[in-house]
Amino acid sequence: MFCTECGEKLTLMFANGEGLVPYCKKCEEFRFAQFSTAVSMVAVNRAKDKVLLARHKGHDDYILFAGYVKKGETAEKAVTREFKEETKLNVVKYKYLSSRYHEPKNVLMLGYLVMAEDGEPVVDEKEIEEVKWFPLDEALNAIEENYVTAESFLKTALNELKNFK
Repeated sequence: MFCTECGEKLTLMFANGEGLVPYCKKCEEFRFAQFSTAVSMVAVNRAKDKVLLARHKGHDDYILFAGYVKKGETAEKAVTREFKEETKLNVVKYKYLSSRYHEPKNVLMLGYLVMAEDGEPVVDEKEIEEVKWFPLDEALNAIEENYVTAESFLKTALNELKNFK
């Protein structure tokens, strides 16, 4: 680990109330870990009986819709923007579910349950090969194997559906 300001090698040092934190001796500053933030969306139809999942190019399994929060953008804006970019459908409403750190990509994922407007999604062919509506009881089996973050968000969303009005 290196200082993001001066490039000096960081050492772990005890910060009062924080535990061991990377410290730059040259800057005399603690350097807390930096990571990206992204939104992950469990998209349901208005009837709340289907989940829309995406299959990216080169993959066999499906995943949730997701995207990075841009600098200066709120997570809520990222939800509506990313979903529209990937499906050409609007988000009718959304509900924050939970967050989870996704270590493989060094990103804090913010999980949302979203209701999509009626209509057929249009695939963003740069990233996505196919989108498909799955009945609720089939959605978990369609999620990419070993994708714990997506599985966790989907399970939470399915439990929250009855309260999503």
